[in-house]
Amino acid sequence: MGRLVRSICWPAIAACCAVVCLAPYSLADIIVLKNGRRIVASNVKEAGEKISGETSAGSITVPASIVDHIEREAGGVSPVETLRLSRPQTANNPSASAQTTEDPAFLQQAGREAASGDAAAAARAAQLEAAAGGAEFARGNMDEALRHAERALGYEPESLALLLDAAYIRLRRAEYGPALDYLQRARKVAPDSVEVAKLAGWAYYGQNRLAPAVEEWRRAQKIQPDDEVAAALAKAERDLEAEREFREDGSEHFVLKYSGTAAPELARAILRQLEADFLSISATLNYDPSERIGVLLYTNQAFADITHAPSWVGALNDGRIRIPVQGLTSVTPELARVLRHELAHSIVGGKTRGRCPVWLQEGVAQWMDGSELSPGGAAKLLALFDRHQDPSLLLLEGSWMKFDQGFAGNAYGWSLAVVQSVARAGGPTDIARLLEYVAVESDTETAVRSSLHLDYSGLAAFAADDLRKNYGH
Repeated sequence: MGRLVRSICWPAIAACCAVVCLAPYSLADIIVLKNGRRIVASNVKEAGEKISGETSAGSITVPASIVDHIEREAGGVSPVETLRLSRPQTANNPSASAQTTEDPAFLQQAGREAASGDAAAAARAAQLEAAAGGAEFARGNMDEALRHAERALGYEPESLALLLDAAYIRLRRAEYGPALDYLQRARKVAPDSVEVAKLAGWAYYGQNRLAPAVEEWRRAQKIQPDDEVAAALAKAERDLEAEREFREDGSEHFVLKYSGTAAPELARAILRQLEADFLSISATLNYDPSERIGVLLYTNQAFADITHAPSWVGALNDGRIRIPVQGLTSVTPELARVLRHELAHSIVGGKTRGRCPVWLQEGVAQWMDGSELSPGGAAKLLALFDRHQDPSLLLLEGSWMKFDQGFAGNAYGWSLAVVQSVARAGGPTDIARLLEYVAVESDTETAVRSSLHLDYSGLAAFAADDLRKNYGH
């Protein structure tokens, strides 16, 4: 299998590191125009009177005068985050959300009033719970946001906005089955809702059910065309066509699809390897995904055609694990390492709810797959650090797909060095705790401060000191 690497070994990493994983969901910012349109783009830059970025349709540049604001999501976003979320309007009572978030007794009083059976009181209690949930959602506190959303539904169980709200939060938590339950209820209330169709598409896609995902997104496009849904639909249709003749197998935690060129024996061996790795990785990172993980096995050409990945990419995880296995008949040590690496990405993505930056994703995945820096590689990284040429962790938060092979090698090496320094100092517990903070903090550097009591520059210096201590430079 030509592009599966034998090891990730510095300084040769730039030449042989063909294994890469995108963050489990698209890494993007959202440019919000004054007319309400939302444009999902990566590498968004503000220069004078213009704002530019990369979208699924290519590069764009828009006048700053038509932009309302930019929603920065450098740590990565779930695909559903790129879709507009309908929430109950609380603008007619600006003080309500402040009271609900600061004074729980206010919510309790509203609940007691609603218990009388008065419809107006129930509507008010629902609105206040939704406002409180919105505030918790904005803080990244998904557990509390869901609790408030479900309480709001208790007061108004047939509210379309509240059903969409609860479904959306479930999707953000990668809980696709419960999300679909809410969306099915929402469809009974509003059969022609474009929001229901959009979110149902993501829920089915998250369950690796491409056919119903495509059906839902086609339905959404007929009701109200949308650029982001169009991009998702095109990708799903391409996958569906490619997988039409695929065979399928599965296990407790995985759904595996493979082309006829791969032997069933290899597919079963891969499932056994993945299940064994699942137990150890989920225990180490203290996270057990609620949904089965999709795995796709390709020929080399099919992998290139479907993923459109750079030539240096030898495996990919965009929510599903995609690996070329042409020519293999068994799980070789190289393939076993790749499987473990990609599975780590899936578990990290789930634990952080799609918010993990790429440097942390790649650092943890390499740490989990057993990669080690060579002495020469450590020396090269330290030389870069001492010359202030080490890759900035802020830069490494977003997509790496446009990096050239040399810079990608530096990025992999530095990410591994940072994660190993944390693991050596505090063990797996510190890594798991950092990931937990990433899931809830406003940005990754804040998560680093909260969990490790370091900012990005301090973490880089800590990693450099660890390299000197352990590699003798």
